[in-house]
Amino acid sequence: MIAPSILSADFAHLAEAADSVPTSDWLHVDVMDNHFVPNLTLGLPVVTSLHAATDLPLDCHLMIDDPDRWAPGYAEAGAANVTFHVEAAADAAQTARSIRAAGALAGLAVKPGTELEPYLDVLREFDTLLVMTVEPGFGGQSFMPEVLPKVRLAREHVRSGHLRLFLEVDGGISADTIAQAAEAGADVFVAGSAVFGADDPGRAVEALRDRARAAMAV
Repeated sequence: MIAPSILSADFAHLAEAADSVPTSDWLHVDVMDNHFVPNLTLGLPVVTSLHAATDLPLDCHLMIDDPDRWAPGYAEAGAANVTFHVEAAADAAQTARSIRAAGALAGLAVKPGTELEPYLDVLREFDTLLVMTVEPGFGGQSFMPEVLPKVRLAREHVRSGHLRLFLEVDGGISADTIAQAAEAGADVFVAGSAVFGADDPGRAVEALRDRARAAMAV
């Protein structure tokens, strides 16, 4: 699954950006509050408007403080998947239940420096695990292959039946790096500048999908 990140799109033309990637599986929306990460992007009103402007499922990645309070509102606004950071959550399991009760899939995100092992049990409450392959906060960073062992570990637990999850990677995903992530076990790929920086964003989505499928088939 390919989830283009509108962080790399023109914020004045988000509806047009969504229209330019019609075969995407999800549309990734980075929400930043300038507290959890040192950047400020967009919030709930924009997500509400974007949901009304596109049929693509919205994949909201909340890089915010106090997600326990704010995350369910994104599900209520129509997001298909709402992901928040374990580093910011007071009660990750309860927040996941609240997101699901509001009608969305619940996702848990981990920064590059956060170990996965302590959260394997709580991941049973989630539908998505988002492994950051850059430090969260800004687009256009270089892919960090050193975090891929976390993806491999999660994939092992999925294969064993311990977990049932989408395994998502976000950060530096491009034609040059997507195969590494796919081989490690990821099945959802967030790509920003590799899509919206391309001359034809729709064709870029399909090219990324082809590379990921080829790597999974090996």
